[in-house]
Amino acid sequence: MIILPAVDLLDGQVVRLRQGKLEEKTVYPDPPLVIAKRWEEEGGTYLHVIDLNAAFTGRTANIETIKALVRAIDIPVQVGGGVRSIETARKLIEGGASRIVIGTQAVQEPEFLGQLVNLFGGDKIVVSVDTKEGKIAVKGWTEVTSIGVLDFTQKVEDAGVETIVFTDIATDGALTGPNFEELQSILEITECQVIASGGVASIQHIQQLAMLPGLYGAIIGKALYDGSLDLSEAVATANYVSDARGAV
Repeated sequence: MIILPAVDLLDGQVVRLRQGKLEEKTVYPDPPLVIAKRWEEEGGTYLHVIDLNAAFTGRTANIETIKALVRAIDIPVQVGGGVRSIETARKLIEGGASRIVIGTQAVQEPEFLGQLVNLFGGDKIVVSVDTKEGKIAVKGWTEVTSIGVLDFTQKVEDAGVETIVFTDIATDGALTGPNFEELQSILEITECQVIASGGVASIQHIQQLAMLPGLYGAIIGKALYDGSLDLSEAVATANYVSDARGAV
């Protein structure tokens, strides 16, 4: 299981939101490039970057920061937030993003998702499966649809997407632990690479996630910034548990 430290950008600064709410944000003083380099040095496998301005408005506002960040580090970077057009997707991929993360548009325009897969390949596309009480949420988590998480996950796989990020909004930034039950349900019905996001706060959570058969990765955000979880230790633990599980 790989570890993906998160870098959420708002107006050029690194921030963390609680359950996706702008009114519950914490701003971190270090520049994005400094933080990205730190996560690389501490062993992060893959960087997970979200343009929050774009997520809420649909307009990219941090593209130059993202390009500079990609150039500054050697680990791959997946980028999301407001990717609602082919032009934006192309701009991010040409700017160095290894994968782009699609949320709202994958839900509202399935044909758009198909176009992205056809143009860039399923390995370049990640779909963000954001849920609230088992239903898919869109537009920066401000709207909840009637679409069930398992049905949506299956449609994403059928479209040729190779990776999904699963987030239970109730756990995001709350440091209460991931939704292991729903994660298990998703792992049982999909062959996509599944990345868990939200709620990771301790080495125990990392151990539990790494024990889930087939889980590809885990995104860690607030726990790293608040110092309740050490990235180097998290990476070492994930590797150890995954290796031990594979040896059984």
